[in-house]
Amino acid sequence: MAVVVLVSAAGSPGVTTSALGLALGWPRPVVVVEADPTGGSAVLAGYFRGATAPAGGLLDLASAEREGRLAEALPSVLVPVPDSTVQLLPGVRAHGQARSLAGLWHPLAGVLSGLEALGQDVIVDGGRLGLEGWPEPLLAGADLVLLAVRSDLVSLAAARSWADTLRTGHEHAGGAGVGLLLVGAGRPYSGREISAVLQLPVTAGLAWDEGSAAVLSRGAVPARRFDRLPLPRSLSTARAAVEAQVAAGRAALESMPVEVQR
Repeated sequence: MAVVVLVSAAGSPGVTTSALGLALGWPRPVVVVEADPTGGSAVLAGYFRGATAPAGGLLDLASAEREGRLAEALPSVLVPVPDSTVQLLPGVRAHGQARSLAGLWHPLAGVLSGLEALGQDVIVDGGRLGLEGWPEPLLAGADLVLLAVRSDLVSLAAARSWADTLRTGHEHAGGAGVGLLLVGAGRPYSGREISAVLQLPVTAGLAWDEGSAAVLSRGAVPARRFDRLPLPRSLSTARAAVEAQVAAGRAALESMPVEVQR
């Protein structure tokens, strides 16, 4: 397991909440990267309730990259998430700063992939696709890209062209490197209907559970037996599904002739 990137086509399908939710129950140590170019750390403001001030973030890594010490600088800007094996790499504070990261994304993709050798996985909150400063090289270097969508017509209409783009970009992996993260199936369309429209497999689905989502997105106090509620239960299933698709993608890539991989 290595790098998984979550993105959206438009609106707010819950990319940040999903990325954090997946990470908090991850079976191995994991780094969550806030690569959303819109700026402002949703995790620090929400889950941490503004109580933690980061020592650094992506802008510091951009400076370190220009000095040739990116890999060395990465551990110093990671923020531990209490009571977990998750570390957070904070993003930019404002959308105008995102353009300063243009030279960082490609070398950072290599450094993040290298964390697997240290026993760490990576989950990237890539935010909305196509915005100025969006982390395209992180998608290109990922083991799996998940396009988060809701099951309503507005979300599907926005996702359709991006689904085509992502699918084409991952053909080298036999289609195993990209999938859908469906938030709220049956509101009103099913996973099967959505997969048919977007021509991508539904890798995993997350339950529509606003109360539980508020724990992750706003730092709300968890209800009793939180792990038995719909969203936490679906996150557990989703983690297993993500791991399975990454394994399938790697197996498909390894079975290809070397010339095709190149």
